[in-house]
Amino acid sequence: MNRDLPILVVEDNDEDFDMLQMTFQGVGIPNPLYRCAEGEEALAFLHNTGRYAGSAPAPRPGLILLDLNLAGLDGRQVLEHVKNDPHLKSIPVIVFSTSDNPKDVQSVYANGASGYLLKPVDLTRFERMIQLFKDFWLDHIVMPEGDGRESSRR
Repeated sequence: MNRDLPILVVEDNDEDFDMLQMTFQGVGIPNPLYRCAEGEEALAFLHNTGRYAGSAPAPRPGLILLDLNLAGLDGRQVLEHVKNDPHLKSIPVIVFSTSDNPKDVQSVYANGASGYLLKPVDLTRFERMIQLFKDFWLDHIVMPEGDGRESSRR
């Protein structure tokens, strides 16, 4: 159902991203993956500014997987920006973090996150979680269509 929606992964850890990418392939997730390693880069991607400006803009993601603990502009700030932007707020944002702090969980849901996934350290549990993510978010959830960029460009 949502097999062609681009997924933006905002993750600063190379090993975590590599594991995520490998597991996506292993469970048969064909969606195009885009990675931003910093919060500032994610906002440039979403707004087609900086290195993402030009004749071939970055695609609007259908879903954002967001790490919380980023250097510089952290995931909490990225989430707040996305959910306060009328052209971005319809994009589901799933926080994907090692933090099990109840304050983090409460805060991201209060700021509009669609879900909160704890990164398992065990590979078997990680694979199972990604399979469930695929089954739920990519196979069953109806996602919003259209990117809204036409109305946001001047």
